Amino acid sequence: MANTSRQNFLDTVNHRQPEKVVVDFGSTGVTGIHALIVEKLRNYYGLEQKPVKIIEPYQMLGEIDPDLIAAMDIDVIGLIGLKNMFGIANDDWKQHRTIWGQEVLLPGNFNYTCNANGDVLIYPEGDTSVSPCGMMPKSGYFFDAIERQGPIDDSTLTVDDNLEEYSLLTEDELSYWGKLIDHFEDSDKALIASLGGTGLGDVAFIPGLSLRHPKGIRSVSEWYLSTLIREDFVKELFDRQTDIAIENLKQFFSLFGNRINAVYICGTDFGTQTSTFCSPEAFDNLWLPYYKKVNDWIHSNTEWKTFKHSCGAIEKLIPNFTESGFDILNPVQINAAGMDPVNLKKKYGDKVVFWGGGVDTQNTFAFGTPQEVKDQVKRQCEILNENGGFVFNTVHNIQANVPFENVIAMLEALHELR
Repeated sequence: MANTSRQNFLDTVNHRQPEKVVVDFGSTGVTGIHALIVEKLRNYYGLEQKPVKIIEPYQMLGEIDPDLIAAMDIDVIGLIGLKNMFGIANDDWKQHRTIWGQEVLLPGNFNYTCNANGDVLIYPEGDTSVSPCGMMPKSGYFFDAIERQGPIDDSTLTVDDNLEEYSLLTEDELSYWGKLIDHFEDSDKALIASLGGTGLGDVAFIPGLSLRHPKGIRSVSEWYLSTLIREDFVKELFDRQTDIAIENLKQFFSLFGNRINAVYICGTDFGTQTSTFCSPEAFDNLWLPYYKKVNDWIHSNTEWKTFKHSCGAIEKLIPNFTESGFDILNPVQINAAGMDPVNLKKKYGDKVVFWGGGVDTQNTFAFGTPQEVKDQVKRQCEILNENGGFVFNTVHNIQANVPFENVIAMLEALHELR
């Protein structure tokens, strides 16, 4: 009898050879599929034609419904929170037409306007009486954050200002998560939960997209400066944020037990195309103690694996990530400097799970031929899946304008492999 998706997942994240390559599309905000491609996939597989539900509107990622999960032979399901990145509850879904002409479902309180140029403006918690927090250019397919940084006076700057969106779980949130995990009680898929609250310095959250009137350090450039000139501030922020996070993790574990298999911890990027944002020594000073605090609690009290996202040329930081307690590294940007998959697997294959890196989205996937895509997918799986430790996904989300024939070529290669 063939192993279930969950058993194959458990084998691979524990560095045992799975029966087949484990595949993820759509379980997290960094392994998802743009809504336009989701619609095309539903058409391709002959599934019911209906508006795609936007489960992550910042990047306009579409929900992968159970029928599409089955058609694509996906092994991992993601659990997401009550509210999206704009602080809008994921309920009361209503149909909207996007600026590229697709009919989609958005939360009922997803209120937006268009400026004179035709760009779409979105508002925190859907409150159009305050300044917009994000903009989708009229020729775009996802939102960019709008920074609303006020003047910074270091004499009055407090850590509380940057903790405003981090708080203990409410009864409504606990009820939501409890019902959600019960829904998947009988699933044979692996489950990864994006619980929130552990994104230390993640620049996607620094601007405070969910806050009507964000205070504190809310500019990305000012934040990076602060890691140098306000080190004590950043350390206190991380320390207090992780204290809150651990209290919430205790509540989550009381709900979930070990019914989930992995947890998304942080999406803070540390790499550019050619190097890192900081040295290993700087990472150890500023980030490692706080990541380790969270990961150590999880590993001491649960069977969950912990997931770290970082784009870029981060090879020299992988030992620091593993020392921090991370089990999983995503997206494995194979086209960045020093990110050769053969070398990565040889040096770190027994220490970290590579989640992603199945095809180069910046080059081959976007501009190659279908055959080149197939060849790369098969080669990446051959390299990274040896002795487990590999979950197939692209290098970051599948974008709206990737050639659809290349998406199909990728899926065909996976089918042939599996």
